[in-house]
Amino acid sequence: MHKYFIRTPWLVRKAFASYTWKMPSEGEKIYLSFDDGPHPEITPWVLDRLKEHGVLATFFCIGNNVKRYPGIYERILAEGHAVGNHSYSHMNGWKTPVKEYVEDVQKASGLIKSSLYRPPYGRIRKAQAKQIGEDLSAGEAGIIMWDVLSADFDRSFSPQQCLNNVTRHARPGSIVVFHDSEKAFRNLEYALPGTLNFMEERGYRAEKIVV
Repeated sequence: MHKYFIRTPWLVRKAFASYTWKMPSEGEKIYLSFDDGPHPEITPWVLDRLKEHGVLATFFCIGNNVKRYPGIYERILAEGHAVGNHSYSHMNGWKTPVKEYVEDVQKASGLIKSSLYRPPYGRIRKAQAKQIGEDLSAGEAGIIMWDVLSADFDRSFSPQQCLNNVTRHARPGSIVVFHDSEKAFRNLEYALPGTLNFMEERGYRAEKIVV
């Protein structure tokens, strides 16, 4: 039994309605996002796949990785993708004091200029969200969650199952989560090209997140 939802339930989205879970559903648009990069090999691979299909996405970057691989971060921006803050050191908000957590996010903000923030593991407390929302020009709407999880990070899923998680649940306006990380790559390597092909076949367009 997995301790997370592949498709975020309506009640969860309603309970935390100040965060962004989906984008407007007008038009056949889906919003692909990638967490935990930049990675020196996997992020360029992702960028190459996106470029082949002529689509844009949003990369929620870890500050420490941006510091280590600034050239790859600059490539993300140069190719027209959006970036978001994913904290500096990937802290779990449920297990971290508010001050320490907010300072970690602010440290990442020194490297990642964005009004978008995604909490690692999707775990953030209201006091943390309130302070971070005040730091974002978009307020708490700039805290970007998701409604479809590929679960590419989970080795108990096969690559085909990860692809199915996306193709069975994504709808216009969906925010879909992948990870440009070593842990996820076995599944990502199959699921991302499959998702891009699926979107082309269905007439969906991939867009970056703007709030």
